[in-house]
This record gives sequence, structure tokens and C-alpha cells, in this order.
Amino acid sequence: MQHITDPIEGAPQPIVDTIVDAGDQHESSVPETKPTITYDEFAKMDIRIGTIIAAEEVVGTDKLLKCTIDFGPLGTRTIVSGIKEYRTPESIIGLQVPYIVNLAPRMIKGIESQGMLLAMSFGNEGEAQQFAFLHPSTSVPPGTQLS
Repeated sequence: MQHITDPIEGAPQPIVDTIVDAGDQHESSVPETKPTITYDEFAKMDIRIGTIIAAEEVVGTDKLLKCTIDFGPLGTRTIVSGIKEYRTPESIIGLQVPYIVNLAPRMIKGIESQGMLLAMSFGNEGEAQQFAFLHPSTSVPPGTQLS
């Protein structure tokens, strides 16, 4: 399987392969899935809802926002996310979104990022990508663990 590398986090992303259905002879793009993990591997992730209390652009980058996140009893954390092309810092203050909070810290452009935002971008290849946050349907206490 070929991979491209996400320039922000260095995480491999599968390249979309084109599959031809022998019956129809039409093409469709089907993304490859990542390797299967066990339930125990999944259960190691500590996913919590955090409230964004501050956000600012990371100077000299096109994609990065530095956010301060309130995780209630876990305190506040700094998390750098590649969402600048989709949202302004002011527009995300107060949002509640899920983060992986037990990911090892990582230095990104000289800033220690202490977790990872869970969100999505989508769209057709060659077109502008759209972006969506995942969030609870009602307000929850910061630090609420997903189960």
C-alpha cells in the first residue's frame, strides 16, 4: 500500500485507489482502510470532550492553530491542530470537541502539542475540502470521557 505523509502530524494517510468493476466497467474511488486493531488497542485511547477557551494562529504556517483546551479535572492543555484553513481562531472559542488526551506530547513548530483533535475533512479529489467538527449534541462538562 502506498502512503502520503500528512505534513502536520507526520501520520500516514492512504492513497485512494481506483477500482474498476468488471461488470459495469465504471470507475469508483474506494479509500483503503487502515490495518485492523484489536478492541484492547482501541480501548487504550482516552478520548475526552474539551472546551476551546483560547485560539491563535501559529505564525509562519498556513494550517496551524494553537488552542488552549479546558478539560475540567484534567486542567488545561495546549493542542496544535491543522484547521487554520477552515476556521478562524475567534470562530472556535467555546466549542466542545473530542480530543485524544493520552497521546504522547509532540513538538510542532516549537510548540508542545498535548493531544490530538478529532475532526474530519472531506470532499472530492481536486476540489476544495470541507471541514467538520465532531461535537456533543448538548453541552457536557469539560473532560467528559467518551465511552
